[in-house]
Amino acid sequence: MQTRPIGPFQVSALGLGCMSLSYAYGQPPAAEHSERVLLAALDAGVTMFDTAALYGFGANETLVGRVLKAHRSRITLASKGGMAGVDVAGDGKLVRVIDGRPDVIRKNCEDSLRRLGTDVIDLYYLHRWDKKVPIEDSVGELSRLVERGHVRAIGLSEVSADTLRKAHAVHPIAALQTEYSLWTRNPEIAVLDACREIGAAFVAFSPVARGFLSGKLLDVKALDAKDIRHGMPRFEPAHYAGNLKLLPAYEAVAREAACTPAQLALAWLLHKAPHIIPLFGTTNPEHLAENLAAASVPLTPALIARVEAVINPQTVVGDRYSEQSKREVDTEVF
Repeated sequence: MQTRPIGPFQVSALGLGCMSLSYAYGQPPAAEHSERVLLAALDAGVTMFDTAALYGFGANETLVGRVLKAHRSRITLASKGGMAGVDVAGDGKLVRVIDGRPDVIRKNCEDSLRRLGTDVIDLYYLHRWDKKVPIEDSVGELSRLVERGHVRAIGLSEVSADTLRKAHAVHPIAALQTEYSLWTRNPEIAVLDACREIGAAFVAFSPVARGFLSGKLLDVKALDAKDIRHGMPRFEPAHYAGNLKLLPAYEAVAREAACTPAQLALAWLLHKAPHIIPLFGTTNPEHLAENLAAASVPLTPALIARVEAVINPQTVVGDRYSEQSKREVDTEVF
């Protein structure tokens, strides 16, 4: 497996996002199945594993910690705080809350360390910038977590270039994580360049467009009732019908590149810049192997230009986030 730098670490060029093993895309798989996926990724050379306090309200961290604890020295472990499940009403029901106050970030990290079964988290992100709290205050607490030895490097998620620079002035930012794929190109406005300027890695989540670019998700009405894509405008049936019209031309480029549609999406990102690390998720061991093979797919400039002409913000129908979700992120455009 090729490697790329992220902060003080060299990690596999493709990282595994562990969220779907516990949360988000319908009913998660059984624990035994998730364990097989994690160990298969490890055996295949993946060294970056990404989780968060939010995913399954701690269940994903517990899973990742239990399965990978014996292999801790072989991996770079990333998690996130500042957005977690909170019992707001006092009735035992957890709801998602964004809270970037220093004491909350400290508590989030302590809880994550316990669930992960480790003394230190290699890369700890602020999952969302709480706009009620100056970014300098939240990052200041993250820097103190580094000083205490609880965290080795810090990152941010879904922030703009300006916010990244403000944060970096407080403490070096090792990575910025934001959605980036052929159909979500916000980072190209300024964030990719800002990451390059300060020496931060750019971690691209949802690189296969939440399944769209695999070419296998043809009927959104069949998605599980709890699947978070139901709340995303691009997956609304009317919008999705328009997006499906893009697939034939996209799949034609994949055939010319001698790869699968999912591999084309990942290879495109790997060819965009050396500081980009695609972070894909899967619950399927066969898809895991397919995705990892994307690291060996060569793309010519002509093929890159063709695929970018097919899938881009002007050809895609619908916003990536709902109005509520738009207000919770700090990226430039949608």
